[in-house]
Amino acid sequence: MIWLTWRQHRKQAFYTLLGLAALAALLVPIGLSMRHTFSDLGLADCARQLADTNVAAATRDACDAGFRRFGNQYSSLNLVAVLLITLPALVGLFWGAPLVAREVEHGTHRFVWTQGVGRTRWALVKFGLVGAAVVILAAVYGLGMSWWVDPLTQAAHEGRLGMIVFDLQGIAPIGYTLFAVALGVFAGTVWKRMLPAMGITLAGFIGVRAAVEILARPHYQPARTQTFPIEGEGPPEISRGDWILTQGVKNPDGTMIAEDTRIQCPPGGKGPDGRVCGAELGLEPGAYNWQLYQPADRFWLFQSIETGIFVALAVLLLYLAVRRIRRIA
Repeated sequence: MIWLTWRQHRKQAFYTLLGLAALAALLVPIGLSMRHTFSDLGLADCARQLADTNVAAATRDACDAGFRRFGNQYSSLNLVAVLLITLPALVGLFWGAPLVAREVEHGTHRFVWTQGVGRTRWALVKFGLVGAAVVILAAVYGLGMSWWVDPLTQAAHEGRLGMIVFDLQGIAPIGYTLFAVALGVFAGTVWKRMLPAMGITLAGFIGVRAAVEILARPHYQPARTQTFPIEGEGPPEISRGDWILTQGVKNPDGTMIAEDTRIQCPPGGKGPDGRVCGAELGLEPGAYNWQLYQPADRFWLFQSIETGIFVALAVLLLYLAVRRIRRIA
């Protein structure tokens, strides 16, 4: 059965490895270039200095300018990053969806399951070998992406918790890829034809990923709040890399006056025109800036939680797929 599985999927394995090698040949030079630029701009030292909340304002401004310069130079890579997060879905489409659907569509399942190989054994061996290969592939991908995006995440204010970059690195790609493959397998047991199974896999993967990222991820741990006056030098405790979920300006009674913004006024509370800072918004004396955020040091905790969610979903889908395989005529 192991030999049969290898014979059936060796072309897929070869083309997958070829694609991974081509991806590495494209991204490694870009990654080396980013690291070279990062070093030349002195941003490695900036990252260490900004980790200290008591860093001088002049140093912070100079480092922020360097990070902006780096971000502007490599801003076009955002599109590349968006394309890279689709790779787990592609594995689900071309590894998971055909695993059962192709056998049933071509009718070869009747021959295989009548040659002394039970349906459950067939499913467990197939799913186990393909799953192991997927875990190895996703682990290599996650480690490679962690190396590649590191300069980009250090340059971004939201750091590793930011959307897209969070999905590319660490152990999360393992969970995404396993889920995509399991979803493809389950879809193949329900629709029994490759194209519908691939379509359902793609739609289901996008839907679940979006729901988890938007609805669940911000709440893996209770978010912290930060308040600071509208007069002064700004928030002293929010560090670079913290994920700001929402922010705004509130009156002393807690009423939100302006969302998704903050006001910073010079000492004295008056602008260049002599008007009280924020008067045009109807701010009352004692108004303050408010932020809701997730600390940067929760990155690996969030990675573990999200990976666990998708691994659990993958196990559930494979269990349901095995049950359905027993009923396929």
